[in-house]
Amino acid sequence: MKLIVGTKLKKAREDIGLTQEALAEAVGLSSEYISLLESGKRTPSLETLTNISSYLKKEISYFMKKKGSSFDILLGGERLDKNARRELKKFQNYSEEYINLEELTGYRLDLAPLYSHVSAERMADEERCRLGLRSEPIRNIFSLMEFNGCRVVRQPLPEESQISGIFIHLEEKEASFALINSLLSPGEQIFVAAHEYCHYLKDRNEGPIVDNPDIFVDEFLSLYHPREKFAQAFAAQFLMPPAKVSEIISKNLRSNKLRFEDVIYLKRYFGVSIFAMLRTLRKLGYLSMAEYEECLQFDPGFQEEALFGNLDEERGIKRRKGRPYVSDRFRILAIKAFKKRKVSAEKLSEMLAQDKDKVVLLLTKS
Repeated sequence: MKLIVGTKLKKAREDIGLTQEALAEAVGLSSEYISLLESGKRTPSLETLTNISSYLKKEISYFMKKKGSSFDILLGGERLDKNARRELKKFQNYSEEYINLEELTGYRLDLAPLYSHVSAERMADEERCRLGLRSEPIRNIFSLMEFNGCRVVRQPLPEESQISGIFIHLEEKEASFALINSLLSPGEQIFVAAHEYCHYLKDRNEGPIVDNPDIFVDEFLSLYHPREKFAQAFAAQFLMPPAKVSEIISKNLRSNKLRFEDVIYLKRYFGVSIFAMLRTLRKLGYLSMAEYEECLQFDPGFQEEALFGNLDEERGIKRRKGRPYVSDRFRILAIKAFKKRKVSAEKLSEMLAQDKDKVVLLLTKS
């Protein structure tokens, strides 16, 4: 119980950017005592816990209940139907297998820094700076997320599940995962990935986060938790830096009025969906509301393929109805585990979804 209270107290304090000294002064205790509480070396009296709870705007029960595992919470959702629950169970199995491969090979991912008390736009700019991206487009956000500690799987989810993406952090393993619905268009998958990456950078300790399609529609966004609006703003700024958008329009398009073919060009450059690009252009003042609504009347898929070709085929990001897209990092870990004789050839072929004899033959030659 002391450890539960201490852990919850530290998290609640850090979530609002409060030092031990500031909290101690606010509730009339010493910073040394707060430190002892957080380390689990002291148990607070009911009066002390009441004062702390009141100041931090938490129920007393928050500090005393040990929550279930993240996947228990996720799979316990009442609105999940049988098919959705089956797919999320696959996500759980993949996550557990991924962590097991890391432990077998010794290759663990470090968590990225946790952001707090900063605007969504500034957070996107600071993360781009941290990653050394400058203002260039992100060519593979899925690999970028994995490299920075958020493991990704793209998996088909039944339409009736109403799930675009999921973020989950396994606190006991210090491991984060994002699930992207691979039935979405490639541009939508990229935007959802950036949205989940924001949850990873800012909300990873808030329990599983399930994002449904309405979150990505401006008219419905205000109905959801404020973190969703924050994540939307982050994703737009992270994928489409305003300075770069303006630079491309100034240097390449040089028009007083953007045409739909210009929007497609920009959409292809940044690798996002046509709707995400339109929202950004409207926000930056390059499209009036009337022009924005006019663009919504076009068939973006038909016009893009007719004028520019199929970008999705060029980039290899497709909608998928069958097996999940497991990441390249997951695959290389599986290969390393096989070469270290930590997994069998049968298990390797299952993880790579390839013929066993073919895989073994290729790996014994290399």
